[in-house]
Amino acid sequence: MTRVMRNAKCQMRCWSWVASLSILHLTFCISSARVSAETIDRVLAVVAGQIITLSDVTAARALGLQAPGNTADPVRAVLSKLIDRELVLAEVERYAPPEPPAGAVEREIDSIRARFPSIETFDEALARSGLDETHLRERVRQDLRIRIYEDQRFAAADPGRRQTLIDEWVAGLRRRAEIIDLYLTTR
Repeated sequence: MTRVMRNAKCQMRCWSWVASLSILHLTFCISSARVSAETIDRVLAVVAGQIITLSDVTAARALGLQAPGNTADPVRAVLSKLIDRELVLAEVERYAPPEPPAGAVEREIDSIRARFPSIETFDEALARSGLDETHLRERVRQDLRIRIYEDQRFAAADPGRRQTLIDEWVAGLRRRAEIIDLYLTTR
């Protein structure tokens, strides 16, 4: 073996050691560094495969889409309503009622907007809830389709009996659905 070849072989081993030590050092630095995690959102429930997050509950409350009523735990109250909504919406999708009449979505959006003292506070509420107007429109469209479906399904019932029938129907949907409620375990 010539001297040049031995020097080249020695240099290769040296570079191999340097590379190994560099990788080891980098691995040590990465593993010893404190990684800070930020909670972006919290999953509160999974309803028939659909996720309901804390942001969903917050948005529903902030925009007045769901009211908690007088309760000690407003998050639980709104979450329960959103769980029911998901179940009903799945049923609505199965039977495909007609789309809301023209202009109905806009009237509902205007009604939601009117709950705020100014357009700026409405826009701020949308931004805080992580929604934009496109998502809000879709949410309103879905809510209107739910109303249309309930009007069709429970048309024969008098108003007092109608709500009882709807409540019994939703309770039946709850019994048949796969619902993973994580709210109590995340508190």
